Amino acid sequence: MNATNSVVTTTNDEPKKPKGLTRQQWFTLFVIGSVHFASAICVSLQAPFYPQEIDVIGAKTLLNSAVVVAGLSVIAFGLIGYIDSHGWFISLSFIIRIVEALGAASSVTAAFAITAAAFPDNVATTFATLEIFYGMGYIAGPSIGGCLYSLGGYVPPFLVMGSALLLDGLVVYFVLPSFKRNDVESKGKFKELLKVPAVFIDAFSVMSASICLGFYSATLEPHIREFKLSPAILGLIFIINGTTYAATAPFVGMLCDRKFNPKVMILLGSIFMILSVFLVGPAPFFPFNETLPLVIVGLVLEGFGMSCIVVSAFIDALRSSVAGGFPDDITTYGLMSGFWSASFSLGDFIGPSVAGVLNDWMGFRYGSLFIVIVHIALFMTLSIYLLKHRKKTVYPISTLPKNAIEEHINPCVILEENYIKTNGVGYGTIEKKQEDCISRF
Repeated sequence: MNATNSVVTTTNDEPKKPKGLTRQQWFTLFVIGSVHFASAICVSLQAPFYPQEIDVIGAKTLLNSAVVVAGLSVIAFGLIGYIDSHGWFISLSFIIRIVEALGAASSVTAAFAITAAAFPDNVATTFATLEIFYGMGYIAGPSIGGCLYSLGGYVPPFLVMGSALLLDGLVVYFVLPSFKRNDVESKGKFKELLKVPAVFIDAFSVMSASICLGFYSATLEPHIREFKLSPAILGLIFIINGTTYAATAPFVGMLCDRKFNPKVMILLGSIFMILSVFLVGPAPFFPFNETLPLVIVGLVLEGFGMSCIVVSAFIDALRSSVAGGFPDDITTYGLMSGFWSASFSLGDFIGPSVAGVLNDWMGFRYGSLFIVIVHIALFMTLSIYLLKHRKKTVYPISTLPKNAIEEHINPCVILEENYIKTNGVGYGTIEKKQEDCISRF
């Protein structure tokens, strides 16, 4: 799915346009940019509503349907170049990308929900492993799209990738096991999820990381144009952050599944993001100019910061939502997945939008300080939260790694029937004696 999205970005800069369509630069940029932004914002708006469909049709059916819808949309997007009407060409571009966003939002929601349900003891590690493939798609998409475009023009990249998604739908249908749906309606609702402070901060964390990614994707090429790099080297520069993200995500996941506090990992990620901007710019208060080695190191830091924030925020939000009273079932996993997707896509919409304005107005060195401001705000918000709640944290037993119980985490008290208390926050739970906890294990 991610490879397909990056193929769209790669090949859509020079699509086959209807005869007679104006080539004025402002109009072309407006239409192409609007189509991409419509897709991103639609994912952000649609994703929170798909967890309800998991209860109705099941996670497997939702995933399978979403992949098929996305595959057909990608193929259709490759064929609109044959339309001669200006109005139909532009209208169908929006419609197809919005429908594809519908498939993307539901597929990510269902996939993450299935992951959490299938691997309850290692959610962070498994989620991080999936993110390897996200990074691989981010890396491979432009290369695949470029090769297919050079061989056959605008249409082949979309036909090949759309067909691959349809084939993936067949694999999902025949290979993936079904997951039991809830017999009763889930009490978890999107607006209730926003009332859990930790989840809201996690959403802001994911959005902040996505803003940085989108900012770089829109402004990095003009920023390093002065180095006069060959197309091959330029392509390698653009996959540095994705490669780093794919390589480090499993490591971050394993830490979160063991002893490392995911909120602290998010703090580290925000620091890496700030350092990345300071080096890639470089920051205007640094007494040296832009160099290629600094850009490379900065992109490596950005990839590592992405893995620290994105992976940690997902597992922390999942634990915090269940600790906040949500049922520990696949519907809650789906709700959390949709919330994560919405936050990421919102940042993916904000990042390039702000980047274009700031880059034209004040240049990359000053404009990129917007990312620094965002991540300083994240760092301060999360730090205040940790200081305020440093004495109590509640995670449900089912979301804790096995070794947490085996090593008898202290202090340890049972909250109601299914919760264990370590360092953090509990919402509306009742404390019992520590002896009850020890005797339970």
